[in-house]
Amino acid sequence: MANQSTEQYESHPDSKTQKFLDALNASGGKPMEQLSPDEARKVLEGAQKSVKVNLGAAEVSDKAIEVDGKKINLKIVRPENASEKLPVFMYFHGGGWVIGDYPTHERLIRDLVAESGCCAVYVDYTRSPEAQYPISINQAYAATQWVAEHGDEINVDGSRLAVAGNSAGGNMAIAVTSMAKDKGGPDIRFQLLLWPVTNAFFETESYNQFAENHFLTKNMMKWFWDNYAPDEKDRQNKYASPLQATSSDFKDFPPTLVQTAECDVLRDEGEAFARKLDEAGVSVTTTRYVGMIHDFGLLNPLAELPEVRSHILQASQELKKYLQLH
Repeated sequence: MANQSTEQYESHPDSKTQKFLDALNASGGKPMEQLSPDEARKVLEGAQKSVKVNLGAAEVSDKAIEVDGKKINLKIVRPENASEKLPVFMYFHGGGWVIGDYPTHERLIRDLVAESGCCAVYVDYTRSPEAQYPISINQAYAATQWVAEHGDEINVDGSRLAVAGNSAGGNMAIAVTSMAKDKGGPDIRFQLLLWPVTNAFFETESYNQFAENHFLTKNMMKWFWDNYAPDEKDRQNKYASPLQATSSDFKDFPPTLVQTAECDVLRDEGEAFARKLDEAGVSVTTTRYVGMIHDFGLLNPLAELPEVRSHILQASQELKKYLQLH
């Protein structure tokens, strides 16, 4: 009889992801938290442009809306040659509320659109520190409300509406759902949360295990929070840290898919949030992608990994299911 290994499994990135990390960590650049916001933005832009990727087929148009006298720019991303009125998901980009934009997230958004057959509305919210909590989530909510009420103007069915986002964008998606519940609408049918930020607490097991050298670091995340919500009191608000909310706050939340990455400082808080939804009776599916790092589904240098394809397919199937696209 063969001896069975009793060694404890240790989380570590898969081999292709580790090669990406080795190159990143050997580059000798300053840590992001030591850069200005504009310099930090250029780092992500450079990483995304460093490899050529195939973009999912889509038709992209611009729409500017005005809410309370303020302009919010939207990108409408539709499947190619889809003339019918489509279900729609709002997309809030990641980047710690500070970095990231439509070009850095275009491949991810287009892939979700191409696979799901749904329309995406990308919200160009004002980033931090130029705008701090709660300005960006108020913009995100206002844009969601506008799409629900004015879907005809962009040829979408505002009654078949979901919210989606990666990292800080996942945090914003939760905030929008929470605000919609508190303010009596709009009706959100589904949440797609990709490795979301759910708490301003930096001492979880995953925060300590992956604090350095795994792309998103503990210090970088602290810097993001300092730019977004410098007032500690704001960080305790459920719209900033949804893990601080009570179970009753989540009652009647829509079905939710939470995807997490094993080697990510945010892993534990994302999974803790999913458990909280489950305790509140919400239909929630949680998938941990083993060997993956934070934003594995966003990073163009990792776009060819099979796990990236799997995450897109799973997310798209759930969008189709809950937005009833047959």
